[in-house]
Amino acid sequence: MPNNLKATMKRIALYPVLLAGAAISLAPYLMTLNSALKPPKDVLTTQAWVPADPVTFQNFAEVWSEYDMSGFLLHTVVYAGLVTLGQFVFGTMAAYAFGRLEFPGRDALFWGYLATMMVPQIVTLVPLFLIMREFGMIDTYLGLILPTAFGTPYGIFLVRQYFRTIPRDLESAAQIDGASTWAVLLKIILPLSRPILATLATVTFIQTWNTLLWPLIITNSDYTRVVTLGISALKGQYTSQYHIVLAAAALALLPLIAVFLLFQRHIVRSIALTGLK
Repeated sequence: MPNNLKATMKRIALYPVLLAGAAISLAPYLMTLNSALKPPKDVLTTQAWVPADPVTFQNFAEVWSEYDMSGFLLHTVVYAGLVTLGQFVFGTMAAYAFGRLEFPGRDALFWGYLATMMVPQIVTLVPLFLIMREFGMIDTYLGLILPTAFGTPYGIFLVRQYFRTIPRDLESAAQIDGASTWAVLLKIILPLSRPILATLATVTFIQTWNTLLWPLIITNSDYTRVVTLGISALKGQYTSQYHIVLAAAALALLPLIAVFLLFQRHIVRSIALTGLK
C-alpha cells in the first residue's frame, strides 16, 4: 500500500476520535445552555440533551432581575480584567528579563520561581489571608486582585519560552541603532509576540473568571462578590429551582465563549509556533 494512501487512511480514522473528544468536551456546556432555555417544568421532566420546546428566556429574565446577576457579572469583569491587565504588564516584563536579559543568578532564580508551581494553592491561602488582613484588604478589590496581578509562574514561563524563539539578531540590530531595553521590548519583542500575549490574556481571564476559592475567603459582601460565589449562593438559596441555577450558569458561561471566539485565531497560532500542549 502506498505511503500516501496509508497516511490518508490514518487521518480518516483519526477524525471519529477527534469528533468524539470534541462532543464529550462540549456536551456539558451545550446541555447547560439547552436546559437554561427550557420552561421550569421541563428541566426535571426531560433529559438534558433533549432540545428545549418551547424555548423560553424567562429564566434569564428572572435571575437577572431578582438576584442581581448584573452586579455579580460586573464585579467579575472588573476583577478578571484588572488581573489580566496586571499579568499582561508585569508578566511580560518578567518574561523578558528571564528570557532575554543577562544577569547573575538568572536561571537559578527563574527555576526557583517556577518550582513554586508545585506548591498547592491551599498551602498559601492562610498566610496570604493573614497578610491581606494586616493591610486591611479584606473584602476589597485590592485583596482580590493583588495576589495574582503581578504574574504567575505559568504565565511567565509561557511568555518566556516564546520570547526565546525570537531571533536575537533583531534585538542586536536595534541595540546597535541605539535602541534602549524598553524600546526593544515595546517596539520589537511585543509586536512579534501577539499570539502568545493573546493566549496569556485569554487563559488568565478565563482562570480568574472561574476562580472560587480565593474570592470565597477574601470577600464577604455583595459589593465584591463575583459570579462564581453568586452562583454558589444561588444554588443554596434555590435548591429545587434548577432553572434559576442553570440560567445563572449560562449567563456566566457566555462571556467566556465570547472571549475564546475573539482570540481563538491567536491561540491556535501560538500553539503551532511554540509546540505548546
